[in-house]
Amino acid sequence: MKIVFLESHLVTLNNDINYSKLEALGDYSAYQLAIADDPMPYCEDVDIIIAHKMHMTRERISQLVPKLKYICEAATGYNNIDIQAAKDYGVRVTNIADYAKYSVTQHIFALTLAFATKLREYDTAVKEGLWQKSNTFDLLLYPTFELYQKKIGIIGFGSIGREVARVAESFRMKVLAYDIVDISKSGYKNYSIDDILRESDIVVLCCPLTESTRNLIDEKAFKKMKRSAILINTARGGIVNENDLANALNSGLIAGAGFDVLLKEPPTEGNPLLDNEVKNLIVTSHSAWSTRESRQRLIDWIADQIKAYINGEELTYIV
Repeated sequence: MKIVFLESHLVTLNNDINYSKLEALGDYSAYQLAIADDPMPYCEDVDIIIAHKMHMTRERISQLVPKLKYICEAATGYNNIDIQAAKDYGVRVTNIADYAKYSVTQHIFALTLAFATKLREYDTAVKEGLWQKSNTFDLLLYPTFELYQKKIGIIGFGSIGREVARVAESFRMKVLAYDIVDISKSGYKNYSIDDILRESDIVVLCCPLTESTRNLIDEKAFKKMKRSAILINTARGGIVNENDLANALNSGLIAGAGFDVLLKEPPTEGNPLLDNEVKNLIVTSHSAWSTRESRQRLIDWIADQIKAYINGEELTYIV
């Protein structure tokens, strides 16, 4: 079978990833396309497409069948693929669900601890010479807090959400979990989103971006949260209304937010969270998933899925 990876460069940093498992599958080609590029010339007569962020629309899928048989999403989220179109045309789709759960969880707590310890603020104060001028052994300018006994609300309790819960337990936090499916076998109670918003000290978004989660966290949601609450989003930008978040932070409706995702990435046309001096906000560049270990795991698991598909073995298909 002919296999193409449309955006292989998005997984590689300074040639640090080994692609040998993919290359061993046979007729494999890798390209470095941007989202704005037209992928169609690279997909002619292709059986399997590996896509990362490239939009696989109904129009594109319709032009590639019946030769196209399988799209492998090289990520957890698959909102860039028209799933209904793939179903209508008989194209199988899989994603890679668990590869980044340790990396993303690590990033979630890095953001959380930055707020808890005022890490950025104290680093800046020391570099500006304020500690050197202190008349005591320390410099206490900013209120900090312990995670111990705080409530962490996790919206979306899949593999990443459950790993966040496991780490939160090590801080002796109380976990409030929510998912659209039954999570009773996980050992956690399924709280309502309203209960999570009202009770949590830290709210973490681990859910996919769907029509039901788009703008899930908006002005009404912020008004339900504690004024001391911190919102962490490493999932998808569209889950939170960015204008409402900027207003909530600037007006003190919530105490802070740590974001690794934005509605449009990269934010070439501006963004309300970046264009103004929004208070108590940390933004990173969709990098939570990107440890070397995570990226190598992604490539290896893509190869395993494609090999299983070629051999007719059982896979967990989205469609």
